[in-house]
Amino acid sequence: VAESEPTTITFWTFQEIHIKFYETMAEKWNEANPDRQINLESLALADADIYSALQIALQSGTGAPDMVDIEINKYQNFLMGDIQLLPLNDIVEPELENIVQSRVNVYSKDGNYYGICFHVGAEVMYYNMEILDEAGVDPADIKTWDDFYNYGKIVVEKTGKPMSTIETGDSWTQWPMFSQAGSDFFDADGNVILDNETNVEIVTYLQKLLQDGICILSPGGYHHTEEYYGFMNQGGAACIWMPMWYMGRFTDYMPDLAGKVKIYPAPAWTEGGYRSAVMGGTGTSITNQAKDPELCKEFLAYCKLSNEGCKEIWTMLGFDPIRIETWSDPIMQEPNIYTEYFDQDVFAVLLEVKDEFNDIHMNSLSPTMENLLETEGWTRLFVNFEDAQTVLTEIADMIRAEQ
Repeated sequence: VAESEPTTITFWTFQEIHIKFYETMAEKWNEANPDRQINLESLALADADIYSALQIALQSGTGAPDMVDIEINKYQNFLMGDIQLLPLNDIVEPELENIVQSRVNVYSKDGNYYGICFHVGAEVMYYNMEILDEAGVDPADIKTWDDFYNYGKIVVEKTGKPMSTIETGDSWTQWPMFSQAGSDFFDADGNVILDNETNVEIVTYLQKLLQDGICILSPGGYHHTEEYYGFMNQGGAACIWMPMWYMGRFTDYMPDLAGKVKIYPAPAWTEGGYRSAVMGGTGTSITNQAKDPELCKEFLAYCKLSNEGCKEIWTMLGFDPIRIETWSDPIMQEPNIYTEYFDQDVFAVLLEVKDEFNDIHMNSLSPTMENLLETEGWTRLFVNFEDAQTVLTEIADMIRAEQ
C-alpha cells in the first residue's frame, strides 16, 4: 500500500515522558498503517500553564490541540457547561469488558466518556522486608487495618521504627482508605460526604496510629518530598501505602531499598473487604477542534485501549495499564527496572485485587476540597489532633456553601 501524506495531530501534555510514549506509539501506528500516516506534533507545558491555555483556546474556538492530557484533579473543570471535548463512546464502549471501568468512568458525564486514563493507579502496600523480618512480622498476616495496628505495635517495639508515615500536605494516605470503605469526598451525585460517619472513623483511626506511636507524620509533609525519600531510603519506616505508579519513586529516589521492598495488597477494613483503590490519573481527550476526529480516536484507542499500547505503557512508563488481559501478558514478567528492584511478579498483586476497586467521584469543586484539606484540614487533624467530626464538617460546609 502506498504511503499517504501524513495527517498532523497536535498533542499537549504536562509530562515530557508522556510525549516519548505517544511518539513511540505514532511510529508503531505508521508502520502498521502506511495509508493513514500520522505526524505527531507534541508540546509539553508546565502544569500551571496547560489548563489556562487550554481553557482560553476552547472558549475562543481556536488554537486548541487535537489531543490533550488533563490531570484527574483538573478534569472536571472541562466537563462544565458546553463541553468542548469529544465523546469517546465509540472506542470506549466496545472495550468496557476488557478494561478497569473506573478508569474511564471518572472522565465521564451524562453517559458520555471523554477521557481515557494511562493507568489503574491500584493502591498497594510497599513493605520494607528488612524491618518486618527483624520484627518477625509476615505481611501476609496483615489482612485488615486492625491487624495493621496490632502488627505495627510489634514492629515499633522490636525495631524502634515506625510502621508507616501519614501525610498532612497531600491526601494519598487518607483518600484510598475512604475509597476502600466505599466512601469518598463526594458521592456519585456530587453531594459532599467528607464528614460522613465512615470518614470520621477512618480519620480517628489514623489519629490513633499517630497518638500511639505506630505511625509518624511524613517528613516534608507528604510522600513526594526530598525529606521523605531520604528518610525512607535509610530504612526510616516499615511500609507505605501508595498507588502502583509510585514504584517509579522507589527506583528513582530510594535506590538503597532495591531488593528489600515487597508489594502486597492493602489491608481491608473487614475480612473479605476491598484491599485496593484507584488513585490519581491523566485523562487523554480529543478536543472539538480536532481536524480529523476519527483518526484521533483510532490512534488514542490504539495507544491506551489496545494490548499493544498497554504493554508499552508498562515497559516505558512503569504504569499499571487499564487493559486487564495485559496484566497476564508474558511481557509483564520480563526483566525491567521494576521487576529487578522489587524482585517479584508485581502484576500477580494486581490480578489478586482487580475486582476490588470502588469508583472515585470528582466534580468542579474537587480541587477546592483538596486544597482545603492539604492546607488546613490534615494539619488540624494530625498535628493538632482536633476532633475529626468537627474538622471534617467545617470543611464540608465550606464546600457545600459553594454548591
